[in-house]
Amino acid sequence: MSGFLYHAGEGERLAMGASEVVIKATGEDTGGSFFVAELSLEAGFPGPPRHFHKRLHETVYVLDGELTMILGDEVAVLGPGGFASIPPGVVHTFRNDSARLARALNINAPAGWEHYLRELAAAANRGGLTPALMAEIASRHDFHPA
Repeated sequence: MSGFLYHAGEGERLAMGASEVVIKATGEDTGGSFFVAELSLEAGFPGPPRHFHKRLHETVYVLDGELTMILGDEVAVLGPGGFASIPPGVVHTFRNDSARLARALNINAPAGWEHYLRELAAAANRGGLTPALMAEIASRHDFHPA
């Protein structure tokens, strides 16, 4: 394992419709410790269904725009600088209810979330995502419906 640098906009790009994920650090890069991606979520992005993770500790840091975060029964609209820490077992989701693009960093520990996102993007680019297909993919990657 060695250090690495990315300039703005660099990284592994995964298109999902009008939204995009740019992976900055994977398990291969971090010895399995963590994962980092920059999310660009289109206006009106509905987000995933309410879910929880058994192992994954997920964090979201809003860079631009607004994300509606739901943690358990709490709903909050987070703008730039807003942060959510989501430990294993906490039911959550997020969406972009605004009329403009939202950008955020997604940092998860341990690493591995890159595999879920790659599989999701590949399915989206093969012809679209159905709820059944998304559930099938999620079931392989510590994504549990609530």
